[in-house]
Amino acid sequence: MNAPTHSPISPRALYDKLAPLDQSSYGLEACERYAEQIAQILRLKEERKAIVLAHNYQRPEIFEVADFVGDSLELARKAKEVRDADIIVFCGVHFMAETAKVVNPGRTVLIPDLRAGCSLADAVTAEALAERKAELKQIYPDLKVVAYVNCTADVKALCDACCTSANAVKVVNAIDSENVLFVPDQNLANYVQENTSKRIISWDGNCYVHHQITPAEVNKVKSSIPGIKVIAHPECRKDVLALADAVLSTSAMVNYARASEADKFLVVTECGLSDRLLMEIPEKHFYKACKLCRFMKMITLDGTLDSLRNLRYEVNLPDEVREGARRALERMLELSA
Repeated sequence: MNAPTHSPISPRALYDKLAPLDQSSYGLEACERYAEQIAQILRLKEERKAIVLAHNYQRPEIFEVADFVGDSLELARKAKEVRDADIIVFCGVHFMAETAKVVNPGRTVLIPDLRAGCSLADAVTAEALAERKAELKQIYPDLKVVAYVNCTADVKALCDACCTSANAVKVVNAIDSENVLFVPDQNLANYVQENTSKRIISWDGNCYVHHQITPAEVNKVKSSIPGIKVIAHPECRKDVLALADAVLSTSAMVNYARASEADKFLVVTECGLSDRLLMEIPEKHFYKACKLCRFMKMITLDGTLDSLRNLRYEVNLPDEVREGARRALERMLELSA
């Protein structure tokens, strides 16, 4: 993947682009500050031979400096393709930056804020997984472990394959076992169980952002906006998914909204995705089941500028963890091809 070139944006153009998302956060004064930071980041990217990868849930001003915006699977693929850049700045949460290091160990990988963790990744540790895996092997000798990519590299290293929300069903159906321990997201595990004949043994974890969205919130919007299409992420609860017109990964939501004849959508996921949709498909209307991820929002333009200027914070992994996680990620790509 080669680093594309960007031109700095004027404060007024940035204001016209961002203010419709949130007038209180993106006034002209704020946009003047952001435009200057964006210009500095673009200069530093060129000087440092750096590329910026950003997750769909990032702040909209981050998209202005990103060379690619996508979901976990897309970002892993893009990180692997980086060739002409020495540095990958990962605007996302920590496990995503780890994945970039796993798939492209020859590049320096930076994350702008070390506090950008993940409640779901925190739900499982390598030690707890090793113990549970050994217990279940006694009952199900053919057991395989599939890890949602929203987990740490040392957890990935203990798994037979990884998956994303976009390919979880495909990976589970393709893996050579009838009994699968699925970690760490219980809601995604429930969704997979609905779409496979295999036995899914779920871990007791969830994304706090998605888990707190309720059917009452969805029904309130559906009843007040006739004809609205509900698109929901499979990290949501089962009773929320039952109300959706489509259950999709974040990038699949973008594609669905572009292709649909509908012009009104309730986006049932972290509401940063709604900002991206509003910016990219302005002729359509997007409503938020508005839940913010406090970890994703820890990544800021200030932090990204500081990361490039001072080359921090670098992500490093022990070789055995990196190699184990690489095997699980490569197995995911094989099974979902």
